[in-house]
Amino acid sequence: MGPAGEQVGIVRIEDALRLAREAELDLVEVAPMARPPVAKLMDYGKFKYENAQKARESRRNQTNTVIKEMKLRPKIDAHDYETKKGHVVRFLKEGDKVKITIMFRGREQSRPELGYNLLQRLATDVEEWGFIESSPKQDGRNMLMVLGPHKNRSALKQAGTSAANANGDGAELAEEDRVKPTTRKKDALAAFDPDQI
Repeated sequence: MGPAGEQVGIVRIEDALRLAREAELDLVEVAPMARPPVAKLMDYGKFKYENAQKARESRRNQTNTVIKEMKLRPKIDAHDYETKKGHVVRFLKEGDKVKITIMFRGREQSRPELGYNLLQRLATDVEEWGFIESSPKQDGRNMLMVLGPHKNRSALKQAGTSAANANGDGAELAEEDRVKPTTRKKDALAAFDPDQI
């Protein structure tokens, strides 16, 4: 094949090398197993460079998805639930997927609706930050659900941080808002007011 991809036909190796030298190109064997083998006239250095650029661009556009896991029990306490929900929200804000696992023990296995209701409650509580990517399903003793972050959320987060930096995060604090360091123990004790406890 010629440099523009046109068919030259069957050519002897010596003639192909001479054509490559005249055009100041490289003779590259494209399909060695074909009969007769297919070779192409091309600038091999440029070809390698373009392939490297394409590979780099595809890696740049590729996002690494991280799946975090949060384990719950069907009879979780309200405060523990809020703590776990906070972790899920943080993971979704960071752009990570979250796999929620409800672990059943003993007689809890006969009541899978408790786990299903808990997963649905969690999904509605965090719907502002993520969506149900994989609906709840039973897997042996566990019930699983996968939450994914909203795509526009991560874009809004990046835009928000750049806007905050533009508005001047490094503004000086007012004099009364500054923390005054104490170097002596007596100064620290004098600043302590037991009536404010």
